[in-house]
Order: sequence, then structure tokens, then C-alpha cells
Amino acid sequence: MKTARFVVALLALLLVAPWQSAKAADVICYNCPPEWADWASMLKALKADLNFDIPHDNKNSGQALAQILAEKNNPVGDIGYFGVTFGMKAKTQDALEPYKPAKWDQVPAGLKDADGYWTTIHSGTLGLFVNKDALGGKPVPACWKDLLKPDYKGMVGYLDPSSAAVGYVGAVAINLALGGSEANFDPAINFFKDLRKNDPIVPKQTSYARVVSGEMPILFDYDFNAYRAKYSEKGSFEFVIPCEGSVVFPYVAGLVKNAPNKDKAKKVLNYLLSDKGQAIWTNAYLRPARPIDLPEAVKKKFLPDSEYARAKNVDWGQMENVQKGFVDRYLAEVR
Repeated sequence: MKTARFVVALLALLLVAPWQSAKAADVICYNCPPEWADWASMLKALKADLNFDIPHDNKNSGQALAQILAEKNNPVGDIGYFGVTFGMKAKTQDALEPYKPAKWDQVPAGLKDADGYWTTIHSGTLGLFVNKDALGGKPVPACWKDLLKPDYKGMVGYLDPSSAAVGYVGAVAINLALGGSEANFDPAINFFKDLRKNDPIVPKQTSYARVVSGEMPILFDYDFNAYRAKYSEKGSFEFVIPCEGSVVFPYVAGLVKNAPNKDKAKKVLNYLLSDKGQAIWTNAYLRPARPIDLPEAVKKKFLPDSEYARAKNVDWGQMENVQKGFVDRYLAEVR
């Protein structure tokens, strides 16, 4: 009899536990990892100001979109956060519904979907996030081509460009910097082929901690992560915009179609574009989507504007159109 009661109680617990877990979250944001872009601080601010519990989520852009699509008939997520190319894919694949957050009209036209399916909340500049202490006395690389030198064998990391937005941004940056175009990815493919000889580390998800620990001395990453390490971690870190050039990349957020917590999700999206929300991003060394001035204390910590002049804006809509062709080639010729 006791065994039967135990089984019944266990079944009841298993049925209730998922419901309690879902109930504990006010909003589900796919791809809001605490170590990326300092989402940890943003989610704390949302808790303090809106009293919303939003769990951390360590997906990348591709994984977030795949999860939303897999749950399309019974949505779980409320907000998707993506690199802009995946935001475009999410709209095309009917994963999002339109919503124009408060102050949406102040976001430049090129940084938002005209119908409100996705909106940039901040942008980053791609470059090299370097742990100088882990270089073993070797110089900080100044250019993309420096990474091909035997000196940096086993030291260079980049996120998988077939699944992570930052991985594809790195490929675009290298391709354009080395003379390629949207119609010609040969320079990037050749670069990655050559880099293979140096045994690169190619993770699929954010790798901030691995750079800070010294396991991965050099990572293709954004300025905001490198500055975060430089000014908040023990050690010596640097951000490098390679001598050949780089690109600026917007990150966007959108409302999941038929989101279960739609009203709360809309309030979160409003907050991300609010004056306070945009200021929080700048404290994490991100460029705001709306035209607000960087706080002087933050601006002093960035590389000078003369360095940023090498980072170009790109037609990411066109780059999204050619992404599949690059990924197919990368998988066939490099990986």
C-alpha cells in the first residue's frame, strides 16, 4: 500500500513540477545568456523595475530560432533575441509577430523591420578579444593575417559560422577585409582553410569564460565582451580591430508569434528601448540602437574613433541572402 501511495505521489510531483517551473518565469527570452552582452545586468534591471522573472538562456541565434520553430504549435518562448540575419529568418519563417516598442520611431530605418517584426536593441563591432597573459609572450595580433602565423597555433577561436550569428559575422568581416564581396566568399573560405593548419578552437556557443581563463587566448568577438573583460576581470585583455578592417553588427529582438506571455513580453521590449534600458546596454560597452550619447565614462574606455573608422556598416539583408551559400561552402570545404 505504501508503495502504491509513493508511486501516486511521484507521478503527481512529475506532473506539477514542469507547471511550477513555467509558472516561476514571467517571460521566456530565448538566447539571453548572462555572459553575452551582459544580459545578466539587463535581466536584473527588469526584475527590479518590472518585477519580472526572466531566466537566463544560453542558446545562440540559430538555436533560438530552431526552438521557436519547433514549438510553433504550442509556443513556450515569448521573446527571441538574434543577430540581425537570424531575425530576418525568423520573420520569413513566420516565427515572429509584429510589435513596435515605445520609441521604435527613434531607431534608424536600417536597423528595424518596417513592419515591426524585429528591432535592433544594440550593436557591436567585431574584432579580436585577446587575453594577453595567455599569449606566452607573443605580440598581440594586429591583423587578420597575423592569425595564420605558426606563433598562434592552437590559440585562435571563432564561433561556428554555420550556427552562431557571431561566427557568420566574423566570416563576413574577414571576407570583406581581404577583398571579397557578397558575390565572392573565396577570401573567407581560403582564410579558414589556412587557419585550420593552426588548429583553431571552434565552439558553437559563447566562449567569454574560456578567453578569460586563458584556455582560448584569441577569440573573434565583439568589442563589448572584450571591454567587459578588460575593465572587470583579473588579467590583461585587449580588443583589436584588425588592420585590414571589420564590420558593425546589429542585434535585434522580436515578439514570438502567439507568445504565451504577450503583454509582459511587450513591456520587456519597451524597456529594452527605453532611455534606462539603452543606458544599461552602454554600461556593458554596447552601442545603443537609438541615437543617445554614450556616457563619457564609458566612451573613454572604447578604442578611439580613428580605430572604429575601419569598421564598416554592411547591408545585412543582402548578407542574409547569401549566407546559405557561404555556410554550404564552409561545411563542404573547411569543417
